[in-house]
Amino acid sequence: MRPRIALPADTLDEATNIINERNAAFAPRPAVEAIVKAGGLPIILPSVDPADVAEYLPLFDGVLFLGGADVDPTFFNEEPHIRLGKTYRKRDLFEVELLKQAVANNKAILGICRGLQLINVGLGGTLYQDLSEDKAAYIKHSQAAMGNQPSHHITVAPDSMLSTLVGPRPYVNSRHHQAVKDVAPSLQVTAMADDQVVEALESPDSDQILAVQWHPENMYKHHEESRQIFANFVQRAAKRTPTL
Repeated sequence: MRPRIALPADTLDEATNIINERNAAFAPRPAVEAIVKAGGLPIILPSVDPADVAEYLPLFDGVLFLGGADVDPTFFNEEPHIRLGKTYRKRDLFEVELLKQAVANNKAILGICRGLQLINVGLGGTLYQDLSEDKAAYIKHSQAAMGNQPSHHITVAPDSMLSTLVGPRPYVNSRHHQAVKDVAPSLQVTAMADDQVVEALESPDSDQILAVQWHPENMYKHHEESRQIFANFVQRAAKRTPTL
């Protein structure tokens, strides 16, 4: 059986005259394709009542938390900063509960961009609501370059899971204005940009969680390091796939 990978969906909130597109749930095509190419079977989960999470758990072996809107700051006990972007509380509520139950049930977890931030907040960390709050930040983290091209380097901890996939000094793409502030107690930082903005988090005592601040799903077709992130994720999920 191929490892089954859950992708919690974003919600299309643009104005439309097409009734079936109103608030439609969707997952980014590049992420779906990256999972398939890595040998996984993607399953898209709409944002529904968090009480339904337990019934979803038997359907998947790993969960990929994707990019999207800003995380609602009330989840880490802050009021909205003047530069906070669009939020969607319904998605946050569902994904935080999905994260907690996935962790408790030993599912493999990968986070991308907002996904890294959601994982950090869901496990007890905090965020800079906008990088203007981080006085040390000076790198352009919301690149003007094409989204499938890298724009800045990061430094990866040598003893990390990530280092075995991307090496010590990968060149990554970047599309975010929020960032990790206080790291959740159960996570450790395994990569940083040169301005010390957090670029990756991992679970220190297992291979359960890896989260990155950039977008490997947009670079996997032409960058081996990005392919390795998805291959590793599907392999981690495979270890949790029941044998029939």
